[in-house]
Amino acid sequence: MFIKDLLCFYSYNPEITVGGFGDDSNEFHLSPPSNDYDTSSEPENATAMPENDTFRYPHVNITLSSPIDYAIPIGGYCMPFLILITIIANTLVVVVLSKRHMRSPTNAVLLTMALTDTLMALFPAPWLLYMYTFGNHYKPLSPVVMCYAYTIMTEILPNFFHTASIWLTLALAIQRYIYVCHAPVARTWCTMPRVLKGIGIIFGLALFHLSTRFFDYYFTTDTIEWEGAEHEVCFYHYAYWMTHYVTVDYYFNYYFWFRVIFVHMGPCIALLVLNSLLFRAMKEAQQKRLQLFKDNKKANECRKMRDANSTTIMLIVVVTVFLFVEVPLAIITVLHLVSNTVVELPFIESDMVAVLILFSNFFITLSFPINFAIYCGMSRQFRETFKDLFIRGAAASARHNGSSRYSLVNGPRTCTNETVL
Repeated sequence: MFIKDLLCFYSYNPEITVGGFGDDSNEFHLSPPSNDYDTSSEPENATAMPENDTFRYPHVNITLSSPIDYAIPIGGYCMPFLILITIIANTLVVVVLSKRHMRSPTNAVLLTMALTDTLMALFPAPWLLYMYTFGNHYKPLSPVVMCYAYTIMTEILPNFFHTASIWLTLALAIQRYIYVCHAPVARTWCTMPRVLKGIGIIFGLALFHLSTRFFDYYFTTDTIEWEGAEHEVCFYHYAYWMTHYVTVDYYFNYYFWFRVIFVHMGPCIALLVLNSLLFRAMKEAQQKRLQLFKDNKKANECRKMRDANSTTIMLIVVVTVFLFVEVPLAIITVLHLVSNTVVELPFIESDMVAVLILFSNFFITLSFPINFAIYCGMSRQFRETFKDLFIRGAAASARHNGSSRYSLVNGPRTCTNETVL
């Protein structure tokens, strides 16, 4: 699936000196892969490098850079089916949330998350089919344009959308926390224009963070003997500016530690804290609602609190599912990075990390259609709108546009513009 940047670097460097990504001369220490899968169909010089090129890796070969015994069943058979379900489910989410009466700051974030998750799964899909479903993983990859396409579509773009999705989830939790715990502030900061601007900033920052990944490498071609014939293959190189100005050690240490702090561990810790605060605030609101109901007073206020709590519960579940699949990946990333840059951890092996990341990617993709099930099961308005669009028909949707079930969380739309889910 979409190979993480951390593994992407190691996939061309099966063995790297602990304590850095290369020595002072930038000559990388390569050794043959330790994977046990069959490489009988690989070129005899699959790991050979010309003596006059210390910066060139072995030619691009998927069998040698992925845990093929697991990648074929997961990437070739499970993932295409799961991606198809994700595309269908998230398309339905986008259609429902884009309806006029569903437009709100919270729904704008949820809609963008659905689009982001879909694109994150969609870009690698053609390569999964080509490499694993159709069994072309053992063939040398060429020409150069195909090598660039493979790298961009399976590594860079999925990581871009994954980064944006993580930050959008964090923004969703922060937004809900403001609605629940600081309602007066929400009227100023959680308006639709500000939320849309925030979404744009998130995508801009994610693109800026990954922008150098488009230029930190390049491919050249050469010919090798494979299956008794000459074949053109791609060879991977670091960019000149990396090896002569920035240094590879500094670049990758800075890049990966930034991802660990601001993309993986940081957002996960913040989401755990926000989820706990939201859960506590929701419990307090439920107690207040029960007291109002007991006193038989302020029935309208009681109903608003019930609707707000329902939305909060649903978003807590969405964030919990997100954490369930993201925290393991964050832990794997941290341990692997520490083992290769700080101190060697004997229980962390590259082969094991490759398998764990493969399964982590699978479960992350599995969580995408689960969000659709959560919306249908826990959101009355989403469920009713879905029925109007796809079961009762457009006429019913037009007839019920003014229905009381399309109520607001925090009073009139002019105050917070927040629609009940």
